[in-house]
Amino acid sequence: MFPKISFEHAATWAEEILAQMTLQEKCAYIGGVDIFFIKGIERLGLPRILCSDATAGITLRERFNEVTFQYPVPTSVAFPAPLMLAATWNTDLVEAFATAVGEECNANGIGILLGPGFNLYRVAQCGRNFEYFGEDPFLISRMIERYVVGVQNTGTIATLKHFVANNTDYFRRKSNSIVDERTLREIYLPAFKAGIDAGALAVMTAYNLLNGEWTGQSKAVIHDLLRNTLGFRWLVMTDWWSVYDGAKLVESGQDLEMPGNLATLGLEEKIQNGEVQESDLDRMVKSILTTLKAMELYDKKPQPELIHKYPEHEKIALQTAREGVVMLRNQNQILPLDKSSPDEILLLGPYIHKKAVGDGSSEVKGYNQVTLYQALHKIFGERTRYEASPTDDMIRSAKRIILAVGTQDAESWDRPFELDPQEELYARHITRLNPNVIVLVNSGSGIRMTGWYQQAAAILYCFYNGQNGHTAVAEILTGDVNPSGKLPFTIEREFSDGPGANYVPAGEVLYNGANDDWEKIHPVYDVEYKEGVFVGYRWYDSRNIEPLYPFGFGLSYTQFSYSDLVVIPPKSGESHVEVRFRVSNTGNVAGQEIAQVYVRDLHSSEPRPFKELKGFRKISLAPGEQTGLQFELPSSAFAFWSTKVDNWLVEPGDFEILVGSSSRDIRLKSQLNLN
Repeated sequence: MFPKISFEHAATWAEEILAQMTLQEKCAYIGGVDIFFIKGIERLGLPRILCSDATAGITLRERFNEVTFQYPVPTSVAFPAPLMLAATWNTDLVEAFATAVGEECNANGIGILLGPGFNLYRVAQCGRNFEYFGEDPFLISRMIERYVVGVQNTGTIATLKHFVANNTDYFRRKSNSIVDERTLREIYLPAFKAGIDAGALAVMTAYNLLNGEWTGQSKAVIHDLLRNTLGFRWLVMTDWWSVYDGAKLVESGQDLEMPGNLATLGLEEKIQNGEVQESDLDRMVKSILTTLKAMELYDKKPQPELIHKYPEHEKIALQTAREGVVMLRNQNQILPLDKSSPDEILLLGPYIHKKAVGDGSSEVKGYNQVTLYQALHKIFGERTRYEASPTDDMIRSAKRIILAVGTQDAESWDRPFELDPQEELYARHITRLNPNVIVLVNSGSGIRMTGWYQQAAAILYCFYNGQNGHTAVAEILTGDVNPSGKLPFTIEREFSDGPGANYVPAGEVLYNGANDDWEKIHPVYDVEYKEGVFVGYRWYDSRNIEPLYPFGFGLSYTQFSYSDLVVIPPKSGESHVEVRFRVSNTGNVAGQEIAQVYVRDLHSSEPRPFKELKGFRKISLAPGEQTGLQFELPSSAFAFWSTKVDNWLVEPGDFEILVGSSSRDIRLKSQLNLN
C-alpha cells in the first residue's frame, strides 16, 4: 500500500536533508530540470526523478526541446482515452487500467505519472476533453479514486490535474475562470477531494487564472482551497511554463516549478534582500523531499523485466474499448451485422485506414496498432471494400456501408463542435443516398450530428480507442460483443444549447495548432461560469432543453427492465438511506447494464438541479436473468453547499429517488422525507 513510508517519518528524514542543503541548492531544487525531471543533488545522495505523461498510457519521447530521452523499454501500450474509460462506468476496470499504466512506469523507472487528468467536461469544444472523465462530479470522483489506487499500488505517484476550473484550451494561459464558491464546492472540487482521500501524493495546478490570479501562484487556490479546504499535504507542482511571479509562487503553498526555475530565477537574491522568506522556501523543499521519500522514489530503478506484463496490458486496453463503445442508434436492428452474409460492406471515410488519436502530452504511440480496415477485413475478408472517392451509384447500390468520421482533438487549442466542413457534407451526402449507413464516430468529445443522425441507420461512438480498440469495434459490429458503454457527457443538438457556449471572446474565432507567441500577446479574458452548478445534464434539465443524446445514455443488443423499488429512510442512529430495486434482462442475449440512481430535492431554499447522480453500478445478466441491487446513500448525497451558512447543508423535507438507465430514461421513482 501507499505511501511506503509514513508522512511523519518521511518528513523527519526530509528535515535532516534540508539542514544539509545550501541556500543555492534549495533555490535550485524547487525547479525541474531537462523538461521532465526533478533535480538530483549528488553530494546528498539524491538522484533525479523522472516524470511522465499521462492518463491513457505512458508518453515516451525521443526528444523534447533539445533533451534526448532513452528508456529501458522504448515502447508502451496505447490505451483508450480516459473519456472512453469513463464511458465504461466500470470502476474495477479503471483500477486494472491504472495498475497497468503504473507497471509501465515501473518498467522505465518513472517515479511520477503526470495524471490522472480529470477537468470537468463543461464545453464540447475543449481540446482536452478526451483526457478527462466527463461532465458529472460524482462519476468522475468514483473513477479517479480507483485510478489513484491502481497507479500508486505499483509504487508510482499519481498526480491529480489540473487544479482547478481548467475547462478550455482556448489561449489556456490567458483564460480567467470566474467561478463562485458554491459552484467550486459542488462541481469542480469533489473529484479532487476523492483523489486526495484515495491517497494521491501529487497535485498539478492549472494554466488558467481562477477569479483573477494564475492558479499556480495563487495563495487562495493552493494554500486556502487545496491545502486547507481539501487537506492536501503532499507535493504540489505547476503545469509546464504556467507561472510568472516567483515571490507569489513561493508564498502560495506551491512546491515545485516545472520544467525549470523560470519564475523563481533570482530567488536567492530576493531572500537575501528580504523580499521572500527563507522559511517559505524551506517548506517547499521539505514537501518535495517528504513526498519522494514517502514513496521511496530515491531508490527506484527501472524494471525492464515488466515487459512480460505488456500482453496483459493489451488485453486491458481491449476490454476498455469493448466496454467503452457507446451505441447511440440502431434503427431496424441493422446491427449486429450478419457475418455469414455474402453482401459486400462498403467502407468510407478518413478513419478507415487512419487511427484517430488525441494529440499533445497524452498521445501514446503504442505498438501492434490495428486499423479499422484491418479489424473488419479479419472478419469479413474480401467482402470489405474501401473507396476513397465512391460514385453516387456505388453508394446507392451498397447493401451495407460503414462510414468512419471523426475529429483530431489536442491540448493547446479547442476545436469546433462541428465536423470538418467537407467531412460534414460527406456524411450528409452518404446518409441521404443510402438508408443502411453505419456511422462510427472517432472523437474526443461530443460532435454536432444534427444534420445527418436521423438518416443514419446506426451510430457507434468509438472515441479514441487505443492501439487495439478497433478490434473491439469490429466485435460489437458483428455481435460478438454486446455494447455496454454509456455516455459520460451530454451531446447537445447545437453548441449554442450548452451552458458555456459563449466562452470565446466576442469577435474572436477558434484557431488550430499551438502558437505560444500568439498566446503571449493575447490579453487575459474572462470565462464566466454563469451556469453555476447547472452544468452538463443539470443545465439541460433546468432549461428544459432536449439534448441529442443525454448523459448516461447507451443502447444494447438486449433490453433491461427495472422493478420493485424500495427506499428505506435512515434508521435510528444512522444517516444513510437504503435504496433497493431489481434489474432484469428481458432480451435474448447476455448483456451489461449500468443502473443509475439520482436524487432530487423537491423543496430547497436555494436553486438545485432537477436531479443529481449519486449512485451507479454495472451488472452482467444472462437472458432472462434478474438481480437485486442495493445502494446506501450517505447524508452527503442529499446535501448542497449553502451560501447562507457557508457549509454543506441537508435541509429537512421531501426528496425523490430516481432510478433509471440514463439521466433522461428514469424507470422508477419514490419519494422520501428526511427530518
